[in-house]
Amino acid sequence: MRSSRCRGFPMKKYWADLGASVVVFLVALPLCVGVAVASGVPAELGIVTGVVGGIVVGLLPGSSLQVSGPAAGLTVLVADAVSSHGIEALGVIVLGAGALQVLLGLARCGRWFRAISPSVVQGMLAGIGLVLVLGQLYPLVGAQAPGTTWEKITGLVSLAVSPVAVALGLLTIVIMLLWQRTPLRVVPGVLVGVVVTTALAGVFASSVARIDVGELATDVHLPDLSLLDTGIVGTAVVFALVASAESLFSAAAVDRMHDGPRTRYNRELVAQGVGNTLCGLLGALPMTAVIVRSSANVQAGARTKLSRVLHGVWLLLFVVALPELIALIPVAVLAAVLVHAGWKLLGIGQVVALWRKDRAEGAIVVLTAGLIVGTDLLTGTLVGLLAAVVKTAWDVSRLSVVVTADGVALKGNATFLRLPGLLDVLDGVDREHVRMDLSGVRHLDQACGQAIDQWVDESRRAGRTVELVGR
Repeated sequence: MRSSRCRGFPMKKYWADLGASVVVFLVALPLCVGVAVASGVPAELGIVTGVVGGIVVGLLPGSSLQVSGPAAGLTVLVADAVSSHGIEALGVIVLGAGALQVLLGLARCGRWFRAISPSVVQGMLAGIGLVLVLGQLYPLVGAQAPGTTWEKITGLVSLAVSPVAVALGLLTIVIMLLWQRTPLRVVPGVLVGVVVTTALAGVFASSVARIDVGELATDVHLPDLSLLDTGIVGTAVVFALVASAESLFSAAAVDRMHDGPRTRYNRELVAQGVGNTLCGLLGALPMTAVIVRSSANVQAGARTKLSRVLHGVWLLLFVVALPELIALIPVAVLAAVLVHAGWKLLGIGQVVALWRKDRAEGAIVVLTAGLIVGTDLLTGTLVGLLAAVVKTAWDVSRLSVVVTADGVALKGNATFLRLPGLLDVLDGVDREHVRMDLSGVRHLDQACGQAIDQWVDESRRAGRTVELVGR
């Protein structure tokens, strides 16, 4: 009996992984295609990235249950890169990003990505979500999206709408939302929405715009390293940092969803780098760990890496055997899927809750997201990080300056941020003998130290006596 149970348990575990792999495959397929189309690259390249993320990254150590592939969060980056450098340079950029990720993982930098302020991360995701929604509103209504974000905003006023495209897009979103409330929600709502609206379009709207599908053998190609220049290197660095951050944030979230082995962050970073290096060699999209697929994997009962590997196998079989099915999907339907994904990234409810709890943190979210929309992802994220550092410095530099009966007492952290208030108090001290008590100061930076020394010297030159305590 004991040996029978021992033989049966692994089989039961693997059956659970098999079922979970099918669920993740059904979630991943439309998202792989949609992210590729929104990024301005052939649809099949998105599936290639999903295959690499499933089979290659799935076999490597790091995280056991999170699933990798093309992510909506990188859509804006890829679209900008393709627009600036051409699709021929995409492979070089992704190859460089993957190599940098491998180096960062080997240098044990994985844990440091978790030190980024959550408000900056939320602002980054909100900004990406807003740009994604703005860009996909146009194909959702059957129109061509303008080039710049500002043109997309101003163009909404005079947007020409195709009723058929709007109907298909809105129906897709409605089905996706309502399906989650049904007993059959084990089947992904995104798949149901795409299949139903694609079938309706085939019957009632044969002229609606559909996805263009090319030859996989033509679209997959080795990167041309002769295109390498400083602009491409800079873009590759941005890809590596954003993809790494998104993957490791996803890992932290997925670890909270299950009680299995925890993610080993440095190894996961190496795994993501290997996957992106291979994607670069194939000229495909960059990858990250994707929270949507990962959560679907956990919720479907996955127990081992087998589920994510098998989901990559199913994607490979699909792109090899049935690529013509992609050409049946209306553009407006995939745009609706991405508008829904962008709206979830935007997270308005979370932003409002954070604003009510901490106005300063909420302001960092708004600042980061606004700059991403108004400028670019790198500028918005860097300024957001700077704002978060300044806020932290302000919070930790709490200094109490109290005028006592015989002088002045300082307690806390005396940094340059508190220098104006300190000088105002010292300038108001007018007595012959001053006892300055610094014993309660935990940290005294150079700016405050020099200011105190200067004030002491000026006071003594004016004929007052100053007694320093604790310094």
